[in-house]
Amino acid sequence: MITLTLLHPHQSIPLKRWTFEDDTVIRIGRAPDNHVVLYSAVVSRYHLELHCNEQRQWYLVNLGTNGTYLEDAPIEEIPACDGSIVRLARTGPQIQLHVSHPPPVSPAQQLLKHLQERGTPDEDTTSDDPPPKTRVVRESSPEVSSD
Repeated sequence: MITLTLLHPHQSIPLKRWTFEDDTVIRIGRAPDNHVVLYSAVVSRYHLELHCNEQRQWYLVNLGTNGTYLEDAPIEEIPACDGSIVRLARTGPQIQLHVSHPPPVSPAQQLLKHLQERGTPDEDTTSDDPPPKTRVVRESSPEVSSD
């Protein structure tokens, strides 16, 4: 899971937040088909992509003409670190990254997920046959004679 927080331009006050749980690619830019749309003249239509690999590690990939910066240094592609703040263009919006790594999935959880995805039908316990008859057998006690 990754959460992106748009920060105030001059203070580190959160203005807006987006959380993505199952996405493996997140696009940020001015174009309306991005996951995060930011209307700023210095932000490209497709400015930044975040990619999640098989090991659940996120990477930032700059696509913007005006660049993407981490601590005032331009980036091309770098791993995303929890808490880091990137700036779109030299004077553009700032986004803080919050990356949380889910705990590893146990084999039992993997099997359960697989069965749920397959849509395993429940057992049909209804039947047109009558229930089997139950025969009750009582032990007979020996008669006690009073002599």
